[in-house]
Amino acid sequence: MLFTNAKIYTMAAAGVIPSGYVRIEGKRIKDCGPMETLRRLPGEQEEDLAGALCLPGFVDAHTHIGMWEDGLDFEGDDGNEDTDPTTPHLRAIDAVNPTDRCFTEALEAGVTTVLTGPGSANPIGGQFAALKTSGRRIDDMILRAPVAMKFALGENPKSNYHGKSQMPVTRMAIAALIREQLEKARRYGEDLARAAADEELDKPEYDAKCEALLPVLRRELKAHFHAHRADDIFTAIRIAKEFNLDYVIVHGTEGYQAADLLAGEGCGVLNGPLLCDRSKPELRALTPASAGLLDKAGVPTAIITDHPVIPIQYLPLCAGLALREGMDYLSALAAITIRPAAICGIDDRVGSIEPGKDADLAVFREDPLTLAAKPALVLCGGEKAVDRR
Repeated sequence: MLFTNAKIYTMAAAGVIPSGYVRIEGKRIKDCGPMETLRRLPGEQEEDLAGALCLPGFVDAHTHIGMWEDGLDFEGDDGNEDTDPTTPHLRAIDAVNPTDRCFTEALEAGVTTVLTGPGSANPIGGQFAALKTSGRRIDDMILRAPVAMKFALGENPKSNYHGKSQMPVTRMAIAALIREQLEKARRYGEDLARAAADEELDKPEYDAKCEALLPVLRRELKAHFHAHRADDIFTAIRIAKEFNLDYVIVHGTEGYQAADLLAGEGCGVLNGPLLCDRSKPELRALTPASAGLLDKAGVPTAIITDHPVIPIQYLPLCAGLALREGMDYLSALAAITIRPAAICGIDDRVGSIEPGKDADLAVFREDPLTLAAKPALVLCGGEKAVDRR
């Protein structure tokens, strides 16, 4: 397919192309550029976008889509295995229901890639997956699985286990449990290496939790730390440094209060939800200005919905709210396209319009960050998922 005469926000080095084209071959972007450089190929299907805005498919880097199914109570609640505070061996792909109608609502809003996984009841919750929002079988929707390991600090683990009269009920205990499990995994890995090097040594007994954490310790898998309060954010950083983890801060509600310090650390922040009330003590400092404040301080910042906290179809609206509260326009677009992809290590596939990337496009007739905006056309993996033209 060849799409022509579009204003293209590439979210890449090419910047904004006032009048350009995008050529799709199979599931990937083959070529893109200004209209004056276009060389048409014999027999290709051309569609004139007549000046519409063409963007990469939106990326929501922290959700629980398919884990808490829409319209269901306990029957559709598969997000927290809150019977054990450390469950790194749990995999999101074994819980997500791809027929949850929220995947369709995501597509209809231009959201083509999501990260989804366990909630924050446990200090170590399990493995997140990066998925496309189009598909009927989870195995066909996977972009990368696992894509991150979920850790959680602060109020949620405290509240969950306080009601059970079980450790952890303090921030000290949450951090201690995380350290304990990471140290067990490190020693487990060392024992495996020694056994591999010396045939006289037996391998340690198989441990699913330690096996799941080995890629985290090797920096092959990112550590996503749920942290709202500033002190919890810096506990996450402290633990990450102790174990040399490749880490990301998720939520970062009070991060803007220490934006200069976070910029000095160089860590990415998946900020949000922005469009909600201050429903618990950790959210007392919530402000929709936070994403812009972090961005202006030099902190790599993406905007998230934390679906179902904020329904996923409102991701571009959240970016529009951040824009209203002071975030730069291109930064707001980047915060739901290339920035989350880069922070989560999937920017080799999604987040921008460049040759070789997945053919995920969202085409709008109006500003996508406004309330009235709906995409006229959405491509996911080269297939037309939505066509309202």
